[in-house]
Amino acid sequence: MPRKKIEVPCNVEYLSILDKDGKVDKDLEPDLPEEMLVKLHRAMLLGRRFDEQMLRLQRQGRIGTFPPLSGQEAAQIGAVAALKSTDWVVYAFREAAAQLWRGKSMASILAYFGGYKQAAEVSEDSTDLPDSIPVGTQIVLASGIGYGIQYRKKDDVVLVFFGEGATSEGDFHEGVNFAGVFQTPTIFLCQNNQWAISLKPSQQTHAETFAQKAMAYCIPGIRVDGNDVLAVYTAVGEAVERARNGGGPTLVECVTYRLSLHTTSDDPKRYRTEEELKEWEQRDPIPRFQKYLTQKGLLSDEKIAKLEDEVNDEIKGAIQKAEDQMKEFDGDAMSIFEHMYAEMPPYLEEQRQELENELSEEEVKNG
Repeated sequence: MPRKKIEVPCNVEYLSILDKDGKVDKDLEPDLPEEMLVKLHRAMLLGRRFDEQMLRLQRQGRIGTFPPLSGQEAAQIGAVAALKSTDWVVYAFREAAAQLWRGKSMASILAYFGGYKQAAEVSEDSTDLPDSIPVGTQIVLASGIGYGIQYRKKDDVVLVFFGEGATSEGDFHEGVNFAGVFQTPTIFLCQNNQWAISLKPSQQTHAETFAQKAMAYCIPGIRVDGNDVLAVYTAVGEAVERARNGGGPTLVECVTYRLSLHTTSDDPKRYRTEEELKEWEQRDPIPRFQKYLTQKGLLSDEKIAKLEDEVNDEIKGAIQKAEDQMKEFDGDAMSIFEHMYAEMPPYLEEQRQELENELSEEEVKNG
C-alpha cells in the first residue's frame, strides 16, 4: 500500500485590533457601546492600581505572598467582559482583575491573601470557582463543568484561565482532549505572559504558538494580542457564541507580558533583562487603550486624573474593610474544619476536638 497524506487544518489566525499607539483597525473594530468602553478602561485601571497597592501591603507585612497581575489586565478583562453573569469562570491564581469584574470584592481578595480562608468561600449560587494554586489542575475541572452544562442542556459556557506553563502539564491535554471529544462549551484562555516563573515559552514547547495545540484535538485555536482589550473581547466573544450554539470548545492564546513578579517571593532580575521589560512596557495595555479612548473623545487627561482619584479612594476603603474583617476572622479558628467534607472523617474530628480543647484552656487561662 502506498503512503498517503492525511489533510488536517494547519493554520492559526492572529488577531490584533489596536496597535501599541492606540490606533485602531476600523475593519476589525468591535461595535461596543461607549459606556462599555469606559467600563473596560475603568476595570483595567482598577486592576492595575489594586495590584500595585497589594504589592506595597505585602512588602509592609500586612498580607502574605500573592501573584501580581500588572500587564495582563487586557487579557483578563477582555475575556470576562464577553461572558454573561450566569456563565462559569474557573481561575488559576493571577486573575484578581477578572474576579473584580465578576463581582468579587477587593476586601475579600485582600483577606484571602492575608491568610484567611473564609475570604475564599463562594456562595451556593456562584458560578465562579475559587483560585486554583496547583498549576493546570483547574483545566480538567472546567471541562467537567462544560460537560455538566451540556448534560443539563443549558446554554451557558465556561471560561478557564491558565498560563503557558500549564500547557506542559498533563491536565491541560486531558482537559482539552475531553472537551474536544464531547464538544463541551469550554473556552480555554491561555495567558502567555512569556515567563512560566523563570522559563521562556521556548522551554515549554517547540511549537511556534500555544494556540496551534488546538489542532491536535481538532478544535478551533486562535492567537490574540493579549495587550489589546478589543482583540481579546472579540476573540473570546466569537468563542463564546460558538460554544453557546453547540460548536464546542476553543483555545485562545493571549500574548501578553507579566510586568511585575511571578509572586512576591520571586526576583525576575535573575532571569530576564531590563531591556526586555522596557520593550514590553511600550506595549502596556492601559496607555494603549487610553490613547484609543482619547482619540474617540471618551477620555482626557482631566478625566483620567479624576478616575485615578476615585480608584485610589475605592482601594483605600477596601483595605480598611479587609483589615476589619481579618480582625473578626482571628476569633474563628474552628472554621478551618468546615466546608471540606459532608461527613467529617474520624481523624479530623479528633483534631477538631483537640483544637477546641486547647482554645478553651487558653480562654480560661487568660481569664
